[in-house]
Amino acid sequence: MPKLVPSNFAIENSESDIKRSNSIFNLLQDKLRIGSKSSSKNTTIIPKVIIQFWDKANSIPSDVKKCMESWKSLKEEGYTYILFNEKSAREYISSNLNKEHLLAFDNCYHPAMKSDYFRLCYINYSGGMYVDSDDVYIGLNIDNYFINSKLKLQPLCYDLESNQMVETQKFVNHDTQNKHWIYYFNNNPIISAPFNPIIGYALERATNILLNIDDNNLPEIQSTAGPGNITASVVAAQLTPAFNDEIEILTDWEELSKTIWFLSYRNDARNWRISNCKSLN
Repeated sequence: MPKLVPSNFAIENSESDIKRSNSIFNLLQDKLRIGSKSSSKNTTIIPKVIIQFWDKANSIPSDVKKCMESWKSLKEEGYTYILFNEKSAREYISSNLNKEHLLAFDNCYHPAMKSDYFRLCYINYSGGMYVDSDDVYIGLNIDNYFINSKLKLQPLCYDLESNQMVETQKFVNHDTQNKHWIYYFNNNPIISAPFNPIIGYALERATNILLNIDDNNLPEIQSTAGPGNITASVVAAQLTPAFNDEIEILTDWEELSKTIWFLSYRNDARNWRISNCKSLN
């Protein structure tokens, strides 16, 4: 697939929080894209590989392990499951990507940031599906996510007035933009064939930020390589003239995956919300 080279207009809109949210709202109004299962022109099929990440191989909390075990069950359905840690992720990047990607990975100051960045590295080069370690697989069939080469992403919406997430079906079926709602894309899951131009751009954007990191003014985790980064990349692509539609919007992800919020690591510095913009010692 060709490299995404957005215009200055596209970049300006993608880097503005308000314009980015507006663009995502407009994208969600395209009824042909919401839940579309049409085949991509590209015949590449997404590899049936599921990857997860936990930075320390020997210190995975028991409650997190339980979440991960649910995804391992898909091996019986013909899927390959790979759990990466910091060491194996570095080895993968060193073998398959460039030196700047390894340096950018090493510059990630928190395990959550390493996870955010590594998933971009892996999905861009190898393709497959990344799932967060705090998600539990409910057991429904996931084969439809792998039938074409399009990038699959989950839309999210946050209500600034109530400080709560908006239910998916409520905001995707709401055709009037709410001024209190922030529309964006999650970076969990990421499902894609290799070398999707949006993932490639997201990787390049995150790499540039991490290579220029200032230890005295650490960048925000979410916007560097997390949902803010993937959302900016989608908007940059959608506002680029003649860019082929390489994205499929997942409105049914919550039907087969449940996020577990009450996990032990969320109570300490391993929780990125607690350690955002802080060096984790």
